[in-house]
Amino acid sequence: MSTLRFGYGTNGFANHRLDDALAVIADLGYSGVALTLDHAHLDPFADDVVARTGRLAARLGELGLGVVVETGARYLLDPWRKHQPTLLSDEPGPRLDFLRRAADIATDLGAECVSFWSGVAPGGLADDVAWQRLRDGVAAVLDGTSAPLALEPEPGHFVQHLEQALRLREELGERLGITLDVGHCVAVEPVDAAACVRRAGSALLNVQLDDMLPAIHEHLEFGQGQLDLPGTLAALAEVGYAGLAAVELPRHSHAAPEVARRSHAALTSADWVVDARAAVRAEPQRIRTSFPAVGRKAGRTALRPDTDPEGLIHGTHDDRARGHLLSALAGTLEPGALGTEVEQLYRYGDGAEKRGVLRNLHLLPATDPQVVEVGTRLVADALRANDTGLVAAALGPFAAEHLDDHSWRHGVLKCLFTGVPTAAVAGLRRRCDAELVRMVTDYVAERTAAGRSVPADAEAILALGDATRDKEAAR
Repeated sequence: MSTLRFGYGTNGFANHRLDDALAVIADLGYSGVALTLDHAHLDPFADDVVARTGRLAARLGELGLGVVVETGARYLLDPWRKHQPTLLSDEPGPRLDFLRRAADIATDLGAECVSFWSGVAPGGLADDVAWQRLRDGVAAVLDGTSAPLALEPEPGHFVQHLEQALRLREELGERLGITLDVGHCVAVEPVDAAACVRRAGSALLNVQLDDMLPAIHEHLEFGQGQLDLPGTLAALAEVGYAGLAAVELPRHSHAAPEVARRSHAALTSADWVVDARAAVRAEPQRIRTSFPAVGRKAGRTALRPDTDPEGLIHGTHDDRARGHLLSALAGTLEPGALGTEVEQLYRYGDGAEKRGVLRNLHLLPATDPQVVEVGTRLVADALRANDTGLVAAALGPFAAEHLDDHSWRHGVLKCLFTGVPTAAVAGLRRRCDAELVRMVTDYVAERTAAGRSVPADAEAILALGDATRDKEAAR
């Protein structure tokens, strides 16, 4: 297995006593905890905080848990205003005091770092003034402690992008590290989480794990958003990240043990994909045993079960995992050999393995003529089948680029016949032409004459054809 160390955030166990939460987290197999300092668990302002910290350090040692200190408590400093005051406030003193206390606690615990964020800038505050306040505040905390500090970009805060955090690190020096919440990358960054991990590189001191949807800052369980978990973990392994990567689900305390159990299972599965990918890179023939095992190890559920329960449009977890293995294979085998190996994976695979090949053909090098030839042949084979999963997978990005017009049009028509949503057809808007519209018009006329209903997707293609004609006429 990889050397990644997974933890769980105590803010996801807000309804548990801290000692009970630690025991559950350890029993589930996690290697550490992200400890949020707050009223319920470890109050940094309690009179006996030093004694409690000592007992906690001993307990963490007994359980074999590493720890990072998180400072995102909502109402710890002000019972009326969430997260106030911040480093950007007119009077940041309470926040500075809190961060210094957090650093002292981290030192006593032997914690790996103290994680913090900038906060939201007060209304009307100029950006240059906000930046100077942030810089001065962080510098003051750094000067007063030897504990490692890690700035977290937080959606909606003054520092919400990784590049801003890296800029502050460049100005203040390498003692300032970075906390990266991979879900935030999905929500607000221009590149995916794996790219963010590579960009942060050795500056990473702390990682938070959760899923999210683009433009929505809501922490979700793995599989409920658009995070590529195996790809993100692979990037962490690639940059040599050795710190904790802790699950961050602060709104799931009502079902903490089961959520933590599911999260651990998802991480274990994704970690298996990371290891399998590395094994394929080292020994390409290993794909012949790992490719069939993907469904059992990575899961077979749809990536977006709420809107695409069968995975016909966006695919399934095993589809995505097989894509990682094919990418590893493509980076290892010489041109010519790659196409042969991919075709064998398809020919000797079951339906899920065939689908995994089809969905990921676009990840293979289009500069290899044999790959394009083999891929085109496999797509044609799948379109002769009546398996809706294969038909949907066949009309992905590879077919949009390489399938001839006649075959592609008949593939779209087959979707209408078999009930595959045309949302699964990559490049439909770009490749829709007069001949496809004619074919769909005939199809609609036949169904109407027979008194049968017309699929909404067929009407949508006709509307798309009308829009294309109007656009061409306007030219």
